[in-house]
Amino acid sequence: MEQPMTRQAYERLQKELERLENEERPKVLERLKRAREFGDLSENAEYDASKEQLQRLDEQINMLRLRLSRCRIVDEDEIPRDRVAFGAKVRVFDETFGEEEVYEFVSPGEEDAFANKILITSPLGQALLGKKVGEVVEFEAPAGVRRLKILEITYSF
Repeated sequence: MEQPMTRQAYERLQKELERLENEERPKVLERLKRAREFGDLSENAEYDASKEQLQRLDEQINMLRLRLSRCRIVDEDEIPRDRVAFGAKVRVFDETFGEEEVYEFVSPGEEDAFANKILITSPLGQALLGKKVGEVVEFEAPAGVRRLKILEITYSF
């Protein structure tokens, strides 16, 4: 599934991938090489730990490569400012719980439920996507059906 992403988020992930591949992986490979030199690998704890660390690092590298391959860099000029889209901060009135909330729709890797930074591909994001100020949406949440009225849509770019 294609994931929208800002250029800044893409570049941050690309930088992290380069760091892991060009700095961290060579260090782990060097530790693994040194551990092999200790002899008997069947009872070599340092060898086992280095091998396990290399496996975790390679998994992390592969996940970053996959995320980067699935992203679509969003051109800020193609985003309609009067509707909910990727990059929007949306102030809503939650009619279900009687309170206001502000949600920001962010790139993968930037999501933070505690800070109300949500992926546009989430159920909440999909419910609000394309809607305008004044519209009311209902969607299925883990706590049951929620009803939100859109009060304000802003963009930081």
